[in-house]
Amino acid sequence: MTTDIKDTVQAVDAAAVMGLLPARPRLLALGEPTHGEDTLLELRNELFCRLVEQEGYRTIALESDCMRGLAVDDYVTSGTGTLDEVMEHGFSHGWGACAANRELVRWMRSHNKGRPASEWLRFAGFDGPLEITGAASPRQALTALHGYLAARVDADLLPCTAETLDHLLGADDRWTDPAVMRDPARSVGQSAEACRLRLLADELVTLLDVQTPHLITATSRDDWERARLYGRTATGLLRYHHSMADTSQTRLTRLCALRDSMMADNLLAVAARGPALVHAHNSHLQREKSAMQMWEGRVEWWSAGALVSARLGAEYAFVATALGTIRHQRVDTPPPDTVEGFLYALPQAPCLVDARRLATALGDTLPAPRVSPWFGYAPLDPAHLATGDGLVFVKDVVRS
Repeated sequence: MTTDIKDTVQAVDAAAVMGLLPARPRLLALGEPTHGEDTLLELRNELFCRLVEQEGYRTIALESDCMRGLAVDDYVTSGTGTLDEVMEHGFSHGWGACAANRELVRWMRSHNKGRPASEWLRFAGFDGPLEITGAASPRQALTALHGYLAARVDADLLPCTAETLDHLLGADDRWTDPAVMRDPARSVGQSAEACRLRLLADELVTLLDVQTPHLITATSRDDWERARLYGRTATGLLRYHHSMADTSQTRLTRLCALRDSMMADNLLAVAARGPALVHAHNSHLQREKSAMQMWEGRVEWWSAGALVSARLGAEYAFVATALGTIRHQRVDTPPPDTVEGFLYALPQAPCLVDARRLATALGDTLPAPRVSPWFGYAPLDPAHLATGDGLVFVKDVVRS
């Protein structure tokens, strides 16, 4: 098998990645099998830098809160705020504390200084304002959308006042109660107020759409696109909260699917702006169905990558990342009869492999998937190799 793929094992760089693809994709998705490791994030940073210099990429989209990410984009484009502030408030899931994420934001701001807006690098979070323990209140997105419209269209076109929204939303802690994830009865997502808010959110988004020519002229395309993000987020959160109140056996499956659907919608909006590097967990970017073992059993759903790939076709490319060891998390040398074990024996590290060619070399009898002793690392599924465009292998992930 080594002979079958040895000429496809290359250093990880932009030219090598593009060499695996028929054309430059609008969205180049780089997955990772675990979160928060600077070894993987530094590799991502280097690839993005080369994509900017050699391939004309201008946006990076990360698996982080799309609303918080607006502060990062404002900083890298216009210098709004400070680096410390955006690292604290511009990322979700604690990822602002990662040194490599800080270096990425610092470098993007440095790159943009003194350049015309047409050459600016842009930042986007593409996850919803969601955590595994719950979801944000729709207040921020909904009131921002209403405020944008109220300042620019006739008042009699608005479906409600800001005061009406505030009354219906009530206290934010009703929406963010972490106990809701395991107890649907505590959710306000199917209350009369929430149902009314879903209708009003839909009407506000419709008003935004039908007023597009006026709004783009009155403000700017960037402001209009930001308002569309508010609308997607508000309607997505209200839909998510509605499903959090569901008591059926498909509740968790629906929640996972809704999260990735929100991700997909945000990625399609990023793609409309131009070529972008996307970075997230492999499970959110793969073309196959995703799966997770949760407290109510196994759930399966179509990932954001699968949804986007179905829409964009060849303009979406997915490069997964696999790894050998994370010794500080008890993930030791992979067994030699796994895909990771085979790749671990290669001299190059890190390296890029043609995923489809590797799948062909493995033949019909695929190796058994590697078993992880740590819940935070998801080994490569050998059955997914044939649907990927490339595979990055990192031999050893070391503690920063």
